[in-house]
Amino acid sequence: MTRSILFLHGWTMRGAVFDRLIARIGPGFDCHAPDMPGHAGAAHLPPTLDACAEMIGEALNALPDRKPLVVGWSMGAAAAWRYLARHGSAGIGGLVTVDMSTHIVPAADWPHGLKGQTAESVAQSTRRFRTDWDGATHGIAATMFATPEGAPGFSREDARSVILSQDPEKMRTMWDDLVAMDARALAPDLNLPWLVCSGAKSRVYPASASDWIAQTAPNAKRHVFAASGHSPHLEEEEAFAQAIIDFAAGLNA
Repeated sequence: MTRSILFLHGWTMRGAVFDRLIARIGPGFDCHAPDMPGHAGAAHLPPTLDACAEMIGEALNALPDRKPLVVGWSMGAAAAWRYLARHGSAGIGGLVTVDMSTHIVPAADWPHGLKGQTAESVAQSTRRFRTDWDGATHGIAATMFATPEGAPGFSREDARSVILSQDPEKMRTMWDDLVAMDARALAPDLNLPWLVCSGAKSRVYPASASDWIAQTAPNAKRHVFAASGHSPHLEEEEAFAQAIIDFAAGLNA
């Protein structure tokens, strides 16, 4: 049977950011990349992780493959974790997460949150999102990538254009939900094949965020993209596609 893959995009983005990757993955896979709740074509849905979890359930139920692969980038990973916490892993053949922490707010006993940040600086970012969204979008776009230029075929300005197309209030609401998220208790009990990806040059999360998952989850393995930042599926498209193909090949039918 053709392997189905459900791609889940990051905060402020849209499903179409996976179009080039899906084309590169090629035949043999049935790929889907919906807009997530609150974003783009799904802006009418509540911008919450709970709504994302429900959307994921509906998307999985519509697939002929009973053991699809789920690939979640950043917020998409958080959405996948919320689905798994609520519904379990019986309907998923494997999980790929891309540069995401199970808890994004750093603390003295949790150094795996947003890179170089503190609880107070996260709160300051939250306030700026409310008072200067247009200005904040420059930073959001810039930190997606390892270099100022962005990714081949998807520049920093392309990213900012997508961000600006979103409803700021919905983005702020989703951000608040991401700040409140804590999926740390899920990792030790999530016994399904899990590929934990990140870019070595990420400006969003430290490598330790993904290292912690790989060391904590019982069936996880690590993959680092040496030339990428927060978006290896865009920055190293060919290598990322091959990693997905190889991981899928090792999953049970």
